Amino acid sequence: MRTGIANLPLHGHHCPRWLFERMVRLSAAIVEAVVEEFGPREVLRRMSDPFWFQAFGCVVGFDWHSSGLTTVLCGALKQGMADRQKDAGIFFAGGKAMTSRKTPLEIAAYTDRYALPDNVANLQYASRMCAKVDSAAVQDGYQIYQHFFMFTGDGSWAVVQQGMDGQSGWARRYHWLSDNLRSYVEEPHAAVCGQNGLKVLNMVARESDQARNVSVFQTKEKPEKIISSLKKIAALPREQLARLDLPAAHPVPQAGRIEKTLRQLYDLAPQNYEQLLSVQGVGPATVRAFALVGEVVYGVKASLKDPVRYSFAHGGKDGHPYPVDRNNYDLSINMLETALRRLRVGERDKMDALRRLAVLQKNFTY
Repeated sequence: MRTGIANLPLHGHHCPRWLFERMVRLSAAIVEAVVEEFGPREVLRRMSDPFWFQAFGCVVGFDWHSSGLTTVLCGALKQGMADRQKDAGIFFAGGKAMTSRKTPLEIAAYTDRYALPDNVANLQYASRMCAKVDSAAVQDGYQIYQHFFMFTGDGSWAVVQQGMDGQSGWARRYHWLSDNLRSYVEEPHAAVCGQNGLKVLNMVARESDQARNVSVFQTKEKPEKIISSLKKIAALPREQLARLDLPAAHPVPQAGRIEKTLRQLYDLAPQNYEQLLSVQGVGPATVRAFALVGEVVYGVKASLKDPVRYSFAHGGKDGHPYPVDRNNYDLSINMLETALRRLRVGERDKMDALRRLAVLQKNFTY
């Protein structure tokens, strides 16, 4: 888990058409260059690194503090790679708002269209669980509205998704990588980028292990018992209720609204917390209900530790630190695209020159 990345304010989303068209070309050229040198799985690894991702966005024309970097950069990359995915061996699905809901269909469509190994079920499950964890198991006040899913033919994948706090206007970004994943429900993120919050219900923290176990245990109790406990908690005096570890702005769930889900879980009898969380209908209220009953009835507290943990080349689209220079931008695109074309016919001089330049820059003392 990485620390030190600032929160992302939701402003500066407007992107001129001329700049977006260049973003499409440059972002695709950079990804192709990484694939040519290191292979498609390296793209997944880099996209899951919040510092590299942020630098990538700044290179193609964003300010370090613009949350629009995530949505527009992912949109530009998906568009730029649309006709190059098969050759690159990396595929891009999902996006912002309603586009994110198409992710499972896009995974299946790419697999069928390009005759990929049949990892559809596993990839769709990964997409769904990443979204479920960050929307229900981590209750930090940020509503997920961006889900960008990338995968390779061998079934490896990465996710970049973003949430918004409607009250403060700040955004938070969540990075996932299959290579690092040991569990969907215990410390699963490659990184979470934002500002530390207060009283974040974090059911995927290592410290929430007992709370997860108690939650699973409660699914074996008759729903009437859970509902009764919730009603008693809701009826506690305000001063006593305030001593409970409730996340900010998250009230005690209304028993009547989650009764159907509780009965469904009782019938399904999940064997572990991942199975519990994966059930359709289990959302923030259900997760919070089990956590509250676990604390009040069984004395087991869930973690309130926030899982949360900056870069310029062509200027920023908002004019900071300086406006985007179209000529320099076009030169960068042409240089990368030319290097890629020559590399494919066996001429490595330009790509080797870029590598030497990177080594020189790394060793240069400012």
